[in-house]
Amino acid sequence: MLKDLVKKNRSYRRFYQEKKVLIETLRELVDLARLSACGANKQNLRFILANESEKYKAIDENVFWAGYYTDWAGPIEGEKPSAYIVIVKDITNGKGTPQDEGIAAQSILLGAVEKSMGGCMIANINRKNLQKELQLNEKYEITLVVAVGYPKETVIIDEISIDGDIKYWRDENDAHHVPKRKLADLIL
Repeated sequence: MLKDLVKKNRSYRRFYQEKKVLIETLRELVDLARLSACGANKQNLRFILANESEKYKAIDENVFWAGYYTDWAGPIEGEKPSAYIVIVKDITNGKGTPQDEGIAAQSILLGAVEKSMGGCMIANINRKNLQKELQLNEKYEITLVVAVGYPKETVIIDEISIDGDIKYWRDENDAHHVPKRKLADLIL
């Protein structure tokens, strides 16, 4: 069952924007992050939830999608995620460990998949501007943004080709292909 969730948990970048994600659902997803492991049990991650309003707009305008798609600026209106979760670190008790936000984001996304949703971790963020737009105190450091919604695209896992190219790509039907290495190539 976990393997099925992991396989379905792809980086979705196009959504049915009209299908709303409730704040209560976002809270349930963050609760999964809350219950997840974190370095030294510092628990210094905080979460900003947005499913509409100026906060949503500020987040949407300060994230950058899919670096390998150089000719694509991100989802168009009608295909944007229904919600965002901004993960921030409260650095007043130290920065914690660098894996904390990844563990939290993965827990959130696995929970989203379990609810027939999907999402995308976004690290390419205009942090300085978003910090200002969200009026975040300087004790908070933005680490990741997680887009959440109902996927509008098909994601296909492919085996990496002989040339070793790891770049994801879209086919003529707009299916998103993600090359993955063979298990035997990963184990030393």
